[in-house]
Amino acid sequence: MKSSASTVSLLGVPFEPLSRGDAQVRIASLLCGTKSATVFTPNPEMLWQAKKDPELKVLLKRADLLLPDGVGVTLAARLKGTPLPARLPGIDMAEWILSYAAPHGLSVFLLGGKPGVAQAAADKLQQRFPTLTVCGTHHGYFDKTVTGQENQAVLNQIRRATPAILFVCFGFPAQERWISENTPALPFLRLSMGLGGSLDVWSGKLHRAPAAFQRTGTEWLWRALREPRRILPLLHAPAFLAATVAERLHP
Repeated sequence: MKSSASTVSLLGVPFEPLSRGDAQVRIASLLCGTKSATVFTPNPEMLWQAKKDPELKVLLKRADLLLPDGVGVTLAARLKGTPLPARLPGIDMAEWILSYAAPHGLSVFLLGGKPGVAQAAADKLQQRFPTLTVCGTHHGYFDKTVTGQENQAVLNQIRRATPAILFVCFGFPAQERWISENTPALPFLRLSMGLGGSLDVWSGKLHRAPAAFQRTGTEWLWRALREPRRILPLLHAPAFLAATVAERLHP
């Protein structure tokens, strides 16, 4: 994704200023396109890591579409004076993609999670979207070396399934790196998307925050209260916001 006058740059990572409806139209156009597109969903912690590691920033900027996942991203954009119209959580947009894929005959492959989780997620998603075709699943516990035997076996399984859509759930930056390195060998894909722990939620292994937390963009607080290990990354939030303000003062 290239920066332009119409994008909002946060720590050098460009976002298109899209409403939820605009994002849906944009994704639908990618699904109808002739090339394999990628969608990543940066949150504040991902942007902070990318600020410190140029390779991660390059990974994010390779995406065809970046969605602002996290209230911290939209807050940073406002503080910078270049607001984004909407917070677009990856799991919400992925569920919209599934609702679009089902009636349009676009099959989905789920990759990631512990053994059994992706298949459990597939079973529950097919209950929610009865006409959805989940054409394959595979766990995320394999050697991801591009030329390695295990990675090639996974690629061959995806080739046999020939999905239109691939959801990769390894967490950042492993999923973005895997998509960047491997999807050129899967030219039949319409769209690949990195989705972190979404398979755990869809499978029922983890529960999403209550609706009130979702509406207010404070799912991060719910997760931190339930999983104290998540508190440490939140400590970077003040530095992230300060860095975006500094960008405004010293562009």
